[in-house]
Amino acid sequence: VTSEVVDQVYSEYMGKAENRAQVRDGLLNALGDPLFVLSAIEVARYHRDAGNPVYFYEFQHRPSSATGVVPEFVKADHTDEIAFVFGKPFLAGDV
Repeated sequence: VTSEVVDQVYSEYMGKAENRAQVRDGLLNALGDPLFVLSAIEVARYHRDAGNPVYFYEFQHRPSSATGVVPEFVKADHTDEIAFVFGKPFLAGDV
């Protein structure tokens, strides 16, 4: 990775940060975009190119069950949307 690429990534994700929370959020996005978003877009394009309908969304609703369990800056964790889409009967245990 060249220093030019590092500078571009920094500028895009953290360059306008005014406090530590914004730096944290920028770093999380800089790590999450290549790991999750870009690969999800690639898979969606494969399905689209095969002639299938594709629906792409980002779930950001913070469930009330997250209170006191995950940090306040976390909007929604992986699979949190399942309870909202299919209902609580699909969740096992005392959630």
